[in-house]
This record gives sequence, structure tokens and C-alpha cells, in this order.
Amino acid sequence: METDHDTLVQRRGSGSYKWDTAADDAMLPMWVADMDFRTAPAVVAALERRAGHGIFGYAKVGDAYYDAVIHWFARRHGLMIDRDWILYTSGVVPALSAIIRALARPGDKVIIQTPVYNCFFSSIRNMGCEPSENDLLYRNGRYEMDFEDLERKAADPRARLLLLCNPHNPVGRAWTQAELSKLATICRQHGVTVVSDEIHCDLVLSGSTHVPFATVQPDLALTSVTCTSPSKAFNLAGLQIANIVVADPDMRCRIDKVLNIHEVCDVNIFGIEALIAAYTQGEPWLTEINRYISENAVLVRGFVRENLPQLQVVSQEATYLTWIDCKALDLPSTEIAKRLRDDAKLWINEGTLYGARGEGFIRLNIACPKARLRTGLDRLWRALR
Repeated sequence: METDHDTLVQRRGSGSYKWDTAADDAMLPMWVADMDFRTAPAVVAALERRAGHGIFGYAKVGDAYYDAVIHWFARRHGLMIDRDWILYTSGVVPALSAIIRALARPGDKVIIQTPVYNCFFSSIRNMGCEPSENDLLYRNGRYEMDFEDLERKAADPRARLLLLCNPHNPVGRAWTQAELSKLATICRQHGVTVVSDEIHCDLVLSGSTHVPFATVQPDLALTSVTCTSPSKAFNLAGLQIANIVVADPDMRCRIDKVLNIHEVCDVNIFGIEALIAAYTQGEPWLTEINRYISENAVLVRGFVRENLPQLQVVSQEATYLTWIDCKALDLPSTEIAKRLRDDAKLWINEGTLYGARGEGFIRLNIACPKARLRTGLDRLWRALR
């Protein structure tokens, strides 16, 4: 399938949070986690057809939606889902908040593996719970789980849940079967329920594989919760569509009740149509996107190695978010980010946004045409050389 991902689409002025937040038109935003590529043509066509109807009333989620989700995850990931297990909602972050409220009590601890997606912290605190940080180990440019520390954190009688980022944002790991199985064993032994955020599951770089947490041990799907969405892989974040997969009837009932309490139990018609089109017709497009992002990751690694050797690009297996070790600069992450914005008009994410373990790192969104990526890398070089 031939697609032109090198086209520079003008996003400024489109109401884009990523592009229109900065008042300075010279600013190049490589921070917010959405792509600068148009979504799959099949998705656009489906939305155009639905818009042509001209009536946009309350939506009913029908068989085609459930079938699309079930067949996609069975075919691509070997994850077998029953229709009754699926709860739809407006996004993975609202889903996480609802799950925490449903399965934990105020004052309970929720384990997270830091540095990690910043909304994990806010969802936990907003529900009156306490983050318990199981810091990842950073060795030779790659992150690993610290199972000894996880054992200690899970043994805490106040620990109720573990939020798993799989694949991991921002460190780019696609966790292996062995790693996930060991984590599952520890959590089972201590009665900690794993909630796996798999929003990036379809964005894996060449040579890597996504392993759904619910598949790593027999019957694990019955004791865990998985959150999914096509929003990252198909660039649909603004359409606000996501799913919670939960097999246990009691947990599902409790989560469903909280979704209703939080008023995030309804989704819009365009999100429904986009998901169906993405999961039934968008796979060739996604294959090309993963190839392109893999090429971009190689480009970034080579550029940094040749032009900014004091920095280190962390080994990346998944997502389109590159994590860069800048500790050799001996500057706080906030200062690095400020220098990039002020001196180079480049907006990235400072590492401390993802917890204290992110100090000395920055996150760079590489889901953009290569010409735009090269511009960003040149600005990075000019500010940090």
C-alpha cells in the first residue's frame, strides 16, 4: 500500500492543542502525543459518509463495533475477548480514573513503574489514592523492571492495584512475555490487581512485538483489566473513544457503575465509526506507519550519535515517543526544555513530567514527516551543541 507520510500537513490554525497552544508561529511542537500524519483513508471515508447523513443524535454502539474490537485483538495480538467483557468510554485516562475508584478505596496505594505517563499520577491522586513508585532500572541505555522492589511494594497491605504501561510511555519498552509473567506472579501472590494500559499496543517498531498482559498466564484475563483505544495508532485522540476489557463480572459491574457516576459512559458517533473503520480496514495503513516511525527512530539515533554524542537515545521498541538521556549536560530537565523553547523554538517534554526518575531526560515525539523531524533535530543540535 502506497501512502505519502512525507506530506507536511498544516495543523496550525486547526484547533490543535499541540500546534495552537504556543502563540509563537515559529515554535515547532514535538511534545503532545498525537501524530502529524493524516489518519487512514478508510477512517476518513467512514467519517465523511457519516457526516453526510447530517443528523448527529445520541449514538447506539452496535454489533459492528464489538465485532471490530474482538476480531482485531484476536487476529493481531492473540487476545481473546468476549463481547460482554467490553465497556466503552471516552478515553483511557477517564477509564483509569474510573477503575481506580471502583477497585480501590481512598488511602489505598497504586503501584506505578516510574518514569511513567504523567496522567497515572493525577488519576491516582484524584481518586484519593497514593502512588507507590516501583522505579524502573536504567542500565546501558535500556530500562528493565525492578522485581525485588516490586515484591516489596506489592507486599504492602495498602497496595491494591498496579497500573502497567504496556508498551511503556515514555521509556519505549515493549515488555516481554517473561517480564510480564514475573510481574503477574508477584501481583497474584500479594492480591494486587493489574490494570494494563495498552493504548500504544499497535505501535511497535521493527523487530519488536506487543504482548498483551492478559495472555501471559492461564486465566490471567479473569483477574486483570486491560484498557485499549485506537487513538494513538490511528491518530484519533480527538474523537474520544476507548474500551475497558474486564472479564470478572463483579469488577466489571463496579467499573461500569463508576463510568456512569463520572458520566463517561457515552461515546460519540464519529468515534464509533472511526474505530470500526480502523479495525476492519486500517491495518495496511498501520503497517506503513509503523515502518515509517521505525525509520524515524533510526534517523534520530544516528543524528544524536553523530552530532550530539554527549546525549544518549534510550533503546526504543515501541511508541512514537523517543526518550533521550541528557544527564551529561548537567542541567535540570526543566532548564533543558526551557532552553529548547526559548533558544531553538522547539517544544518537547521535560523528563520530570513523568516523575522524579525522569530528571535529566527529555521526550521527543517523532511521529511526523522526516523533513519536520530533521528540522526538529537541527534545532535540538543548535540549542544543545
